[in-house]
Parts: sequence; structure tokens; C-alpha cells
Amino acid sequence: MKKTILIFGALIIALLTLFQLSTYTITSGGLEIEWVIAVVAIVFFAVGVILNKRSLHKKELLPLIDYQKIEALGISKREHEILVKISEGLSNREIADALFISESTIKTHISNLFIKLNAKRRTQAIQKAKALGILV
Repeated sequence: MKKTILIFGALIIALLTLFQLSTYTITSGGLEIEWVIAVVAIVFFAVGVILNKRSLHKKELLPLIDYQKIEALGISKREHEILVKISEGLSNREIADALFISESTIKTHISNLFIKLNAKRRTQAIQKAKALGILV
């Protein structure tokens, strides 16, 4: 945090110095206004590029799914797919439409998931899945 404050402080001081220098050169008649505007524009462009590279392109580490734990619990790929859809907040009908299977098949998979995760409700199943690392 201190580093960011120091960088922005130095940037503000540099820009104020540039503005004062440009004001001085314009009033003294040593430079034409087009050159001063060009220099200010180039400085702002360079600062924008630097800030873009530093702040917007930081890589965030996403939590990884533990596929070995999924296999150990005996959860099939389709059941895991349904678990992901449940975590997105979809209803049985919406899950069935998204996966092109019947609603009764969804209910069967969900009851199997409840047994394998030792859960009684959807929210409890999602919480346990996240705690086990099989759901992001």
C-alpha cells in the first residue's frame, strides 16, 4: 500500500512540475504551445500504459478442483456437472434443460449426491463440496 501511495505521489509531483515548466516556457516564449501539449500527452500516455500493465494484468490464482477427491467420493462426471449447476442456483427444470436430460434423472443424481456428500439440502451439499475442494 505504501509503495502505491509513493508511486502516485511521485507521479503527481512529476505532472505538476511538467505543468509548471510548460507554463514557464509558454509565458517566456521559448516554446510553442503545440510542443508542450505533445509532451504532456506523451507523459499521460506513458503513465496510462504503465498503470495498465501493473494493475489490470495481475494474474489471480483460481482454486483448483480436487479430482482425486471426486473419484474417492464416487461422484460421476454427470453428478459433478449437476453439482456445478446447483451451485449456480439453477432449478431441477433448468438443469434438465441445460443438460438435455429428464427432470427425474436430475432428481436421481441429486439424491445420489446428497448420499455421497452426506447432505440433506442443496445448500448443505454446496457447502460440503466447497469445503472438500470439489467445487469452486
